[in-house]
Amino acid sequence: MADSMNILVTGGAGYLGSIMVPALLDAGHRVTVLDSFLFRQVPLAHVCAHPNFDIVRGDARDEATLRPLVQSADAVIPLAALVGAPLCDADVLAATSTNRDAVLTLIRLLSRDQRIMMPVTNSGYGIGEQGRFCTEDTPLRPISLYGRTKVEAEQAVLERGNAISFRLATVFGMAPRMRVDLLVNDFVYRAVNDRAVVLFEPHFKRNYIHIRDVARAFLHGLANFDAMRDRPYNVGLSDANLSKWELCERIRAHLPAFAFLEAPIGEDPDKRDYIVSNERIEATGYKPAHGLDDGIRELVKGYRMLRNGVHGNV
Repeated sequence: MADSMNILVTGGAGYLGSIMVPALLDAGHRVTVLDSFLFRQVPLAHVCAHPNFDIVRGDARDEATLRPLVQSADAVIPLAALVGAPLCDADVLAATSTNRDAVLTLIRLLSRDQRIMMPVTNSGYGIGEQGRFCTEDTPLRPISLYGRTKVEAEQAVLERGNAISFRLATVFGMAPRMRVDLLVNDFVYRAVNDRAVVLFEPHFKRNYIHIRDVARAFLHGLANFDAMRDRPYNVGLSDANLSKWELCERIRAHLPAFAFLEAPIGEDPDKRDYIVSNERIEATGYKPAHGLDDGIRELVKGYRMLRNGVHGNV
């Protein structure tokens, strides 16, 4: 295990942070979260009693807010981001200033011996080549503004050095700050509540990873930082390079009433169609602990609690 460190997590009250922050605390680290609470939730309420936890309400783009927080940090995990192509396209300025420029500000404020570990999206691979795995050496061809801002931030962080980048597959699983719009989470929600989904681009393939395994990847990076530094790592399930259609078949194994069909009703703004190799991180001793079927079972239980009833009459 890594020695106890002071860790600053920007955007730590989001989907990833709501699982990662408690995991960092459990591992013995001291964690300060900076978050604007844009989504008006309290996903870290359960760790407020922890003596090694602190929270600051503020904007990760604001240098005056960042400067004093950065001074006492051994490592920074910049989770603050507008995540997903639709959200970024809806506010181009906020997406660029949060996803890229806030990271550039952090780099400027950090000393050379302070560490950065950041998540990026493997949608940066865009359209893959049929039958060929995307490795960390595969050229990045991001299509959306979201993909471009994350790729530019990653490039700056790795060029700065003393950093690790994790290129995350599509994340799934329950979290205190839940996101129902991610692909696996969305399809299971529809299977539970609608018992049906209409697919577009059903044979587009991508990779998947459980949210708790994302937290484990960051802990693994902290514990093995010197051996892993200054490289990007794909983080995904090597047995789950699946198309949307194949994903639905896996869900139907758990929920037999689930029906799905194909229709030309939309397109992925990131054109995500690729298969990913996770060999580099696996060679460092990291292995995911939560399979796709584990996540589906977990989500089915979670959706018995969660009702996205904001826009309904019943």
